[in-house]
Amino acid sequence: MTYCVGLMLDKGLVLMSDTRTNSGVDNISVFRKMFTWSIPGDRLITIMTAGNLATTQAVISRLEERSKAPSERQNSLMELPTMFQVACEIGKLLRETITDTQDDNGQSGKGRFTASIILAGQIKGMEPRLFMIYPEGNFIEASWDTPFFQIGETKYGRPILIRGYDRDMSFEDAVKLLMVSFDSTLKANLSVGLPLDLLVMERDNFTPKHERRVEHNDPYFDAISNSWSDALRSAFHSLPDYSFYQPSDST
Repeated sequence: MTYCVGLMLDKGLVLMSDTRTNSGVDNISVFRKMFTWSIPGDRLITIMTAGNLATTQAVISRLEERSKAPSERQNSLMELPTMFQVACEIGKLLRETITDTQDDNGQSGKGRFTASIILAGQIKGMEPRLFMIYPEGNFIEASWDTPFFQIGETKYGRPILIRGYDRDMSFEDAVKLLMVSFDSTLKANLSVGLPLDLLVMERDNFTPKHERRVEHNDPYFDAISNSWSDALRSAFHSLPDYSFYQPSDST
């Protein structure tokens, strides 16, 4: 399983992904799920992947090859003129990869090779944009009504994002919010795990403002995890007490 989040702010975009993949409890591995391409001063593009690992790796490999092969530069992420066209091209490539894999494995393989992608980035002269791309190749774009996307194991970390998000929050607060969201997910589902990859994209800055990998025993992440647990316990105990002996309503 996977957990990836892309968050849209007034100041830019904040992305975080886990790195755990598993084919059962006795076959757990670490694979990067966040991939970035940039031309300083012109564009910064990042994608995060969830789903069948062979499918997502095939998509990434094809994107890398297109960026290197002169005959296919017209379809390269580094050459496409808008983020919308980038989303269209990645969606098309994802759909083709899934279809090819299913055809190679026969109808019995149908449904086993699906994947989804979060696409984030900015091209010079345009707004930062955030997309969710589905296995069928179609996609939706984030807006201020829907300012973040999640893929993978989404349900445990979503309430934190809904309650804590503010479009004008600082990058630092956005990172803290994502840390809490990921901690809640890690606590609830063993198929999501450290290390975590973090990337901050500042508006009109076409190199990452901040990127890091959060490893096991990271002091800040551990502090967030412990403080959040303590805060939840404190909030719970501060709630009004329930009594089996409620006073009768006067008539």
